[in-house]
Amino acid sequence: MAIKRISDEPAFILHSYDWSESSLILEVFTRHYGRVALVAKGAKKPTSNFRPVLLPLQPLRLTYTISGDGHGDIHALKGAEWVGGHIMPSGDALLSGMYLNELLMRLLARDDTHAPLFDMFAGVVRVLASEHGDVLEPVLRSFELVLLREIGLLPDLNAETSTLAALKADQRYVLLADGGLRPATASDRSTLAGSQWQSLHTALTDPNTYTATLRTLVGAGAGTASDLKSQLRTLLQYHCGSPMLRTRQLMMDLQSL
Repeated sequence: MAIKRISDEPAFILHSYDWSESSLILEVFTRHYGRVALVAKGAKKPTSNFRPVLLPLQPLRLTYTISGDGHGDIHALKGAEWVGGHIMPSGDALLSGMYLNELLMRLLARDDTHAPLFDMFAGVVRVLASEHGDVLEPVLRSFELVLLREIGLLPDLNAETSTLAALKADQRYVLLADGGLRPATASDRSTLAGSQWQSLHTALTDPNTYTATLRTLVGAGAGTASDLKSQLRTLLQYHCGSPMLRTRQLMMDLQSL
């Protein structure tokens, strides 16, 4: 059986769990190969070189081997190097990073390459580690929008989904999980004006997608990101197939202490 070696692949660890008393299974997001599963043999041993390196929200370069056709299998980790450049996020930024990890785990298919999304995620992690708490909400909303668009789950934000009618700048619209954009009614609590949805549409089609989307949300003020939050949360939970993400529940539990 042919064995292929992947060397120095940029990656982030999304999740890890026990494989044996001394080894771990890692779910990693790689730049050129998407989400892959790796077995890190001996990683739990105190003397393992992997132990201090295999941390979430840290930029890594991984070397691993692929056997068979390379699809749907668990591959063998051979080397891991910390790239450096920033510290581990802490507090709300750490929880936010773990939340994004969970989204990537649930929404990205195995072996589905998303190099631009990887680069955007790397940028978000740098922001989370920089303690810019004042932009945390627009940072998260921007990545949620970019992620949904990248994997084809975000409807056109420039038109009503059911009728394809162009949005009216001064009318309010709501984003529904199973219905896309529609005109808002009096019972809708969180909505955005047509002009705001159109601005987000323009940003998401910009070559520098994430930066343009973040600038749009920051420039629109805190209220826009806040109104967008509940609408995106419903859409994400719908596509994740879960009424409550684990990291979201953890945030709520900590806030209630």
